Amino acid sequence: MPNIAEFHPQVVHFVIALLFVGVALRIISLTPWMRFSNPAATTLLILGTVASLAAVKSGDDAHGPVERIPGVRPIVVYHEELGERSRNIFLGVVAIELLALGLFATTKTRRFGKLALAGSAVLGVIGSVVLYEAAEHGGELVYSYAGGPGLRTGDPEDVKRLLLAGLYAQSQADRRAKRPEDAARLINEMAARFPDDTTIRYLHAESMLLDASDPAAARTALAAAPPAPTDARVRARHDMLLADVHLALGQADSARAVLAGLVDAFPTNTRAKAKLDSIPSR
Repeated sequence: MPNIAEFHPQVVHFVIALLFVGVALRIISLTPWMRFSNPAATTLLILGTVASLAAVKSGDDAHGPVERIPGVRPIVVYHEELGERSRNIFLGVVAIELLALGLFATTKTRRFGKLALAGSAVLGVIGSVVLYEAAEHGGELVYSYAGGPGLRTGDPEDVKRLLLAGLYAQSQADRRAKRPEDAARLINEMAARFPDDTTIRYLHAESMLLDASDPAAARTALAAAPPAPTDARVRARHDMLLADVHLALGQADSARAVLAGLVDAFPTNTRAKAKLDSIPSR
């Protein structure tokens, strides 16, 4: 069978939506209102269960690279177990739904069909709880353990972006924890690996200012990476940082001149205007 690991995120969202709504409609169908919800519930539960087969298959295909991340294997295994358990429960739900369709075919067995639908609703609620747990642990894998970004496709560019995100997040955490040397080291690594990325070059200059307390080096780094004059976002990032560098060097007039030029070019930039106003004139 083909490897469908890269489709796991898309498929699981269909599973969650289809089955949760299907179970809700099945419960509603047992009331005297909204009778149309009966066939809709059956349809959604069948579609969601079929999608769950693909979700489990794609998850099995994707688990290998994720499990090899140190410390991640136990949560991957538990997530897989919950996914398989959800699939099996909803296969049971579909079996009951099909049984109910058969029972509704004759008048004599119709009342048993209603009991079957009630059983489907109860089992569906149990399945929904298990499915929710599977989804929660899947989200934990991605957002708490990075068990997906950069690994799902195996594309080297994805892996580079994963590394970049990790270096950036840890550098900011180190800075907040008053570990400027650690933050500077990680940002230096980013600058070495991604030398042509303007955003990272500015981040590197900012680190020279904030972490290394070397505004002169920061000014040199900014001079080597001038922004496009018409790019409002990049120009603002560059000029605001350059103003901070001038202030650190005791050059308030130069800082005001930079900010004044930025405000003239982009009058709607309220942050630049506020910063300009905050620098006292002599």
